[in-house]
Amino acid sequence: MYQKKDEKKNPLCFINPVIKKQSDEKSSYEEGCLSLPDTFIEIERPKLCWVEYVDEKGSKKEMKCDNLLSTCLQHEINHLDGKLIIDFLSKLKRDIIIKKLSKNKQDLDRIVV
Repeated sequence: MYQKKDEKKNPLCFINPVIKKQSDEKSSYEEGCLSLPDTFIEIERPKLCWVEYVDEKGSKKEMKCDNLLSTCLQHEINHLDGKLIIDFLSKLKRDIIIKKLSKNKQDLDRIVV
């Protein structure tokens, strides 16, 4: 779904979001992350989630999210909890990605993982 030039944007603002409930039904998306350049991982997550948050006006809200919005919110809330997409992988796969990312960091003397 792409937005046309003349359409009004309706950004969403979630302050201190908390997932209150998740569905048993799953969906998979190939996820990427700015924290891990050029890395994409197919991740299975709950298809639906109910998120409690504070909006930009300071009001407490709850929203039922599905499909891609549900995936995006879960991804970002994982960041708030200190979890990255590579944390969904086995140790072997995670280590391979970290090694590849380390080789791509030419300007750094050390890699902190």
